[in-house]
Amino acid sequence: MRSFKGRLILVLAAFLALASCRSSGEFGSEPEQLVDQSRITFQSMMSDNQYPGLVDLATRAKAIIIVPNLIRAAFFFGGRGGNGVMLVRGADGRWSDPAFYTLGGISWGLQIGGQSSELVVAVMTDKGLNAIMNREVTLGGDAGLAVGELGKGVNASTGLGLKSDLYAFARSEGLFVGVSLEGSVVAPRETWNQQLYGQDATPRSILVDRTSTSTSNVVKGLVAAMP
Repeated sequence: MRSFKGRLILVLAAFLALASCRSSGEFGSEPEQLVDQSRITFQSMMSDNQYPGLVDLATRAKAIIIVPNLIRAAFFFGGRGGNGVMLVRGADGRWSDPAFYTLGGISWGLQIGGQSSELVVAVMTDKGLNAIMNREVTLGGDAGLAVGELGKGVNASTGLGLKSDLYAFARSEGLFVGVSLEGSVVAPRETWNQQLYGQDATPRSILVDRTSTSTSNVVKGLVAAMP
């Protein structure tokens, strides 16, 4: 049964995620807009020479999570939230279509400010992938799931040893310095998965079984952008 704290995090995440959404337009549906925003974010950060560690890890990752607009806001009590997608690399090296997720968290203490971040998370271990696939998961809090947060200019191949299950890269604007994902809940956005892939779609049918697929050119564009 989902805890009260978990429900509170997801409610706050949903509120902030709504604030992060752009109006319907070029691609019609919100899920397709998010997919295209995710492609733009991923390609931009992969080509940004300030994130050499991202390129290094993304080429070896089990999965990639992209949140093109993670909003963080606080006035003593704070929260962060955003919609994102996850793609999984198969045993044959081919990437799945994206499944939709929501990421959110809450914080307390002396904090005032706001921030908008582009976030890419490289999932490096089966443990990390299974935790996200099988249930709602709290980053840094479930079964010792370790999250490494890498800043600009950090080369992942030097001195890190790939000891974390996930590595997060954020490009941020705003009053906060850096992005911490400790305590963030990652949960499937079932309604968007079903909207794009059909009523029977689940994260597993999209990412692992690959029985739920899309003919959308926007989806194809994101898959083609993966390393």
